[in-house]
Amino acid sequence: MPSKRPSRRRPWGAEPAPLDLGRALGGLRSESGADGEWSVRTVRSGDKAYVCPGCRQTIPAGTSHVVAWANDSMFGAASALEDRRHWHSGCWSARERRR
Repeated sequence: MPSKRPSRRRPWGAEPAPLDLGRALGGLRSESGADGEWSVRTVRSGDKAYVCPGCRQTIPAGTSHVVAWANDSMFGAASALEDRRHWHSGCWSARERRR
């Protein structure tokens, strides 16, 4: 049976908090650069280690990083998703300067 106490989270009749679209989509965003259109997702902690394509260093398990894949793949969206890469956040943001 529900409690008769009023909620402390949001008073009765108050407007709900605005929807955070980035959080609702799981952190997925689109970025464009000289190297094309990219879908980018921030991962708070990974389950295994990855090698960053920017610096060729290992991203240890449990470290926050970025996963990116090209939107304009020649072989379609499924192929682009299979070719996704895990980057250090700093390496991803500096990829334009490294070329």
